[in-house]
Amino acid sequence: MLKLWDFALDFYARPGVEADCLALQERGVDVCLLLCCAWLFANGTPFEPARFASLQGIASSWQDHVIAPLRRIRRDWKEGAREDTALSALRERLKRLELDGERILLERLETATASWPKGRTPSPNWLTSATQIARDDAATQRLIERLRGGA
Repeated sequence: MLKLWDFALDFYARPGVEADCLALQERGVDVCLLLCCAWLFANGTPFEPARFASLQGIASSWQDHVIAPLRRIRRDWKEGAREDTALSALRERLKRLELDGERILLERLETATASWPKGRTPSPNWLTSATQIARDDAATQRLIERLRGGA
């Protein structure tokens, strides 16, 4: 079984996935939670609403206190970094910190699921929940279809 981080990297590298994830992120969707739901689906982990709520709590706290502030600063610096090489270098470091924050969040989500049983049959409720957090967005639907189709 792939670690969540490795699953996320593999899935993210598939054609079209990066663009859809970035579009969802721009709309405020927690892509880390979305990827975790996809990973749990792929692993056949039985769905329980309390499990999903637990993951939402972990993700929202980390997003609010770590990832969102880094992302906000990185976005604020975007224009200035085009003309200022020192600011551009700092912005790149911020981008790496943001990615590190996402990796740590995925590790925390994986740790939270460590005792959950893995099954043989994927539970579509993980994908339904993922769709709901992404507000039934078309990009989410494409991601789910890629996951279901293995594309």
